[in-house]
Amino acid sequence: MAYARLMMTNRGISGDGLGDRLAEMRYFENKTGSMKTLASWQRLTKKQFVERLIEIASQFPLIPDDKNEDQQHVSVFVHGYNNSWQAAVTRYEQLQTELYDKQQLGQLVLFTWPSNGSPADYLPDREDARESASAFARELVDLHDHLVTMQRAAARLREPPKGCRAKVSIIAHSLGNYVVQKALAVAARTMNSPQLMTLITQLAMVAADVDNDLFQRDKPVDSDGSLIANVCYRVGALYTGLDQVLGASAGLKHFGTRRLGRSGLADRDTVWDNVFDIDVSNLIKKENAHSAVFESPQSLKLLEQVLRGVDRAHLP
Repeated sequence: MAYARLMMTNRGISGDGLGDRLAEMRYFENKTGSMKTLASWQRLTKKQFVERLIEIASQFPLIPDDKNEDQQHVSVFVHGYNNSWQAAVTRYEQLQTELYDKQQLGQLVLFTWPSNGSPADYLPDREDARESASAFARELVDLHDHLVTMQRAAARLREPPKGCRAKVSIIAHSLGNYVVQKALAVAARTMNSPQLMTLITQLAMVAADVDNDLFQRDKPVDSDGSLIANVCYRVGALYTGLDQVLGASAGLKHFGTRRLGRSGLADRDTVWDNVFDIDVSNLIKKENAHSAVFESPQSLKLLEQVLRGVDRAHLP
């Protein structure tokens, strides 16, 4: 079953596309098959967008507990820096087709933020990423409120099928992980760090351009990493030392710590127990290692297994 092509964005409109300036959040669905012109996307209100997601998720099969890995997802893909809107929708279409449609993983939604689309604009992109986090956080909080409403209704009516049938997951790439880091922290604080509700089932951090000591347990309880570990059921970081882009990020930008997507976790023995990392060096092509997870059948299969929740001991 092929699902919809859905996008939310805080990019401003530029000609017949989306540009690199911050704007209000907008929502779209594509029904034409063409992806790279804004005229091919139908603008939706937020209410229509949410109703469309609910409609799609309602078609997901109800999976028994012992088949948990087969439960389908509503996922969000957050791209990295140096991505024009056209590049973002191209990657999104590839992942929706190859990872979600073909593997029956569910529905993927693109969140595209105003990356400038140029390697020279890394620091401006980092500021745009931080600014975009609050807008994305509002979407996550609204999602949380919807899940709570559905679960309470199902409990009240004693009808489990009326609960949410979808796992909620995020795939973040490169500096998109910084957007997600800040957004999840804002969302957790807004929701008063909920203890009984998992907001994100699986967070897949691909080539993450964030500090590799983010998830150490000795960080304050209100630190970004601690908050993320609290609202996510599981966090998996896919990394490779072959990533020259992240090597430049750590070496030239002087952030003070190594990049998670290049070095893996700073100390695997002292991170939150729902956080893990996987070296993908042997699964990817060496060229363009920064994006190679999305371009190799072996690493795409690994990403699928991470999203499905396969136990980390049984991952490649």
